[in-house]
Amino acid sequence: MAVHPIRLYGDPILRQKTVQIDSVTQELHDLIQDMIETMHHAEGIGLAAPQIGRSESLFVVDVSPIMEDVMELQDQPVPSQPMIFVNPEILWESDDEVEYEEGCLSIPEIKEMVYRSSSLKIQFQDVTLQEQVATFEGFLARVIQHEYDHLHGVLFLDHISSFRRNLLKRKLRHIRSGNIETTYPVQPVSSLR
Repeated sequence: MAVHPIRLYGDPILRQKTVQIDSVTQELHDLIQDMIETMHHAEGIGLAAPQIGRSESLFVVDVSPIMEDVMELQDQPVPSQPMIFVNPEILWESDDEVEYEEGCLSIPEIKEMVYRSSSLKIQFQDVTLQEQVATFEGFLARVIQHEYDHLHGVLFLDHISSFRRNLLKRKLRHIRSGNIETTYPVQPVSSLR
């Protein structure tokens, strides 16, 4: 298992649509394990393949480190963690939206209030590429929507007003430069040239 550097805001791969995974390989298993290890090392609760420079349609989620802090996670059954989503497709999202503060490992130092659907139904494949369908509510639904967005080149900042984004321009330039302190390894845009 290896910890990969997290790609930062401004990296072109964060704006690209991912490609479907069509076979179970050792490389896929290694990638999943590396993503889980990287997420845990960065103290994140979700990580999508583009965030470590990969183009596969894959994300991992593990909310167990924060279950005691998020009241609704204490009040509802939570599936076994970590969760692996291969080739996911959201089938349905509720019209009911909830606002909550979000952050992102690829956009450190910034948190913003984001509206997201309170529940969703998602189809995905597991590590053996077996089809699964599940419904999630509340905080888990939010985390899944956030990571799913990454697979389509969408960042949580795309869900806030242009006014708020303009206020963040200086901070975003600072993040792109890579001259930031994080507790995890990062891959600044400037190092990709």
